[in-house]
Amino acid sequence: MFTVRKADINDAGLIQQLASQVWKHTYGNILSPQQLDYMFEMMYSIPSLHQQMGPDKHQYFIAYNDNKPCGYISIEQENKQLFHLQKIYVLPDAQGSGAGRFLMETAFNYIKSLCPHTPCTIELNVNRSNKAKQFYEHMGYTIVRSGDFPIGNGYYMNDYIMSITI
Repeated sequence: MFTVRKADINDAGLIQQLASQVWKHTYGNILSPQQLDYMFEMMYSIPSLHQQMGPDKHQYFIAYNDNKPCGYISIEQENKQLFHLQKIYVLPDAQGSGAGRFLMETAFNYIKSLCPHTPCTIELNVNRSNKAKQFYEHMGYTIVRSGDFPIGNGYYMNDYIMSITI
């Protein structure tokens, strides 16, 4: 049985630990080891997580399966009716268990609570070679554009931008 709780700045270490378990599993066949390391430090260092959870105002949720953390999701509100799903990751041994759907539904419910009377749009970026694209399509997202986004150190994120209105 899945449960979820809002994360706060004190959960940065747990989120970093979960990320370390999914990062290479998710991107090891897509990105070079150097880019993997660069992006992990950029996104999951404790100072970066504190920035995301503080001034950047990303709301993280941590999913649990039988009281054991199994994944997380991060949502950023960009304007009144536009949200960006920044991160959604499920531990490899929990993939296919429904944890991803549970986290996505958590995000939908959270966003609906912030704009209960008007439709809201959620966008996400997904690497064009990431098999998670099929999961997002299954959840109702569609590709609206693509791009190659520089992230520093000569690296790019080669992504689709997918969108859903709820």
